[in-house]
Amino acid sequence: MSSDPLLQPFQLKHLTLRNRIIITSHEPAYPEDGMPKTRYQAYHVERAKAGVAMTMTAGSAAVSRDSPPVFNNILAFKDEVVKWTRELTDAVHEQGAAIMIQLTHLGRRTRWDKGDWLPVVSPSHAREAAHRAFPKQLEDWDIARIIKDYGDAAERMKAGGMDGIELEAYGHLMDQFWSPLTNTLDGPYGGSLDNRLRFAFDVLREIRKRTGPDFIVGIRYTGDERLDGGLTPEDGLEISRRLKDSGLVDFLNVVRGHIDTDAGLTDVIPIQGMASAPHLDFAGSIRAETKLPTFHAARIPDVATARHAVASGKVDLVGMTRAHMADPHLVRKIVAGQEERIRPCTGANYCLDRIYQGGLAFCIHNAATGREETMPHDIAPAARRRKVVIVGAGPAGLEAARVAGERGHEVTVFEAAARPGGQIRLTAQSERRREMLSIIDWRMAECERLGVAFRFNTWAESADVLAEAADVVIIATGGLPDTEVLSTGNDLVVSAWDILSGDAKPGRQVLVYDDAGDHTGLQAAELIARSGASVEIMTPDRSFAPEVMAMNLVPYMRSLQTLGTRFTVTWRLLAVERQGNLLTAHLGSDYGGASETRTVDQVVINHGTLPLADLYFELKPLSSNLGEMSHEALIAGQPQDITRNPQGTFQLFRIGDAVASRNTHAAIYDALRLVKDM
Repeated sequence: MSSDPLLQPFQLKHLTLRNRIIITSHEPAYPEDGMPKTRYQAYHVERAKAGVAMTMTAGSAAVSRDSPPVFNNILAFKDEVVKWTRELTDAVHEQGAAIMIQLTHLGRRTRWDKGDWLPVVSPSHAREAAHRAFPKQLEDWDIARIIKDYGDAAERMKAGGMDGIELEAYGHLMDQFWSPLTNTLDGPYGGSLDNRLRFAFDVLREIRKRTGPDFIVGIRYTGDERLDGGLTPEDGLEISRRLKDSGLVDFLNVVRGHIDTDAGLTDVIPIQGMASAPHLDFAGSIRAETKLPTFHAARIPDVATARHAVASGKVDLVGMTRAHMADPHLVRKIVAGQEERIRPCTGANYCLDRIYQGGLAFCIHNAATGREETMPHDIAPAARRRKVVIVGAGPAGLEAARVAGERGHEVTVFEAAARPGGQIRLTAQSERRREMLSIIDWRMAECERLGVAFRFNTWAESADVLAEAADVVIIATGGLPDTEVLSTGNDLVVSAWDILSGDAKPGRQVLVYDDAGDHTGLQAAELIARSGASVEIMTPDRSFAPEVMAMNLVPYMRSLQTLGTRFTVTWRLLAVERQGNLLTAHLGSDYGGASETRTVDQVVINHGTLPLADLYFELKPLSSNLGEMSHEALIAGQPQDITRNPQGTFQLFRIGDAVASRNTHAAIYDALRLVKDM
């Protein structure tokens, strides 16, 4: 038996869990037609077979039709869910893991124009800022109906083979009853704490009546809303005691905070640059008070923190949910004594931010997560060893090198800089984004293990590449900033990269023109504002920094607003001209008929990159495929076999920003799906 606290079994009622690491309930938005079909199943089974003790699905599954999901959740109010749930649970159980599901009614945390266009309901008319719907205040018949819906959904989940269920009570309907900020009902469901808790206990009693005393039932809830007038830590302890004393729940899953705004959500589920495990001590205080089995997850990204959480007795089971999106084989690597090989969670939050914009959850640097049906987490060796040359050691080039190395190929990487990283090394100069370097560091360690050869400080010319006599050449040289966006005055501006790299010093009155909408523009603006300058961020779009997305935007806004930054939308920078020691920026609008000017001493442009592809075009006529890539083969997972030039001795491809300005995930996905079949 291992002495590692994380690898000790745990008894949860009748259920024996093989270790202390779980994946807490979350919705990666993979359901099809509201059902957990093959994509959903493949995602959870991958983690189950790698040794996780329990995977918890759905964040959250909807129990009622007037709780329409705002991001592709499981529809637990439909009878057909039982069939798909049974397939999922059987597949997970076959791998030795337990599986549960989270049930909820969203209350006001949804929209009336989703699903069946039914009114949003809540114990008050107070609108949630994040989803903007003004709710109908619940009537007695609404409450009775929803209580029954919870019971129906719990019965379906038991019939579907789930080991248990978890109820969601932070930000959703149950917590909306609890909080005095969102409950203006008169008795019996409003007013005193007893009355505000009545709905939750009515639901729990209904579930117990329908599923029996042995079915595992828990609750994920906030013990402190951290809002003026909301639930206090003292309220949280009292609620916890009442949950225990009721005998209706088997475990507590404790969080702290509120999720009705982007800022509140980000404090509950912190991102990179924020403290790890900020609510762990609070969860520990609940466990100490109640002695009930206690789970917790909130930015526990690494094994050391997880081990401390269990060894210190703060929690019984530790959730490493985003960490398992980065590396589904995390537990397997702990068991094998290979913790150093765990692909790190960077906290970039690409996963969550995508679902809040209506997309699927993908990890910023594991392109196989969510694509388990088509992309491998373990790379199979190739039938024939080939020589592969890669030019560029940014995220695309390093992923190509890693995957080619796993395939067993002989790999050489040329890199013009002294160190690997490309644009990631630039963005990681900001303290907030420093964890992005782990994307590079992990791949470098893997490449070293695989024997990949690197030639740094080498600007690869076509002769250098041809001298390698490679079978495959991959150009991953990235791009350079594009600032040629003005009718006149392009020579008077600097790029956001110039600011971040230190090649250009911040001015005193600065206009940052950002129509790329990514991290680079905000990072440059923040650096300039911290120097004491007056900064205006401008975009022609109706919102700024859309590529940064909601939760990642929060730390920037806290900093930039404090520094007095001005934000201007719907204005396009047309031209810049010099007026003495100052610059005049001429503005127009895509909406027509309006113009303005700004007088500043510096204009900073963030307009993405243009491919650095000269080497590719030099090599193209010498390659066997003339640079062509079959999209059909790429998507189907088949090797590239195009021959357009029989005299060519090597295949040539380009990936990442050497093709077009995109993002880190796209660059890594380019590399993985090309090279895995090479």
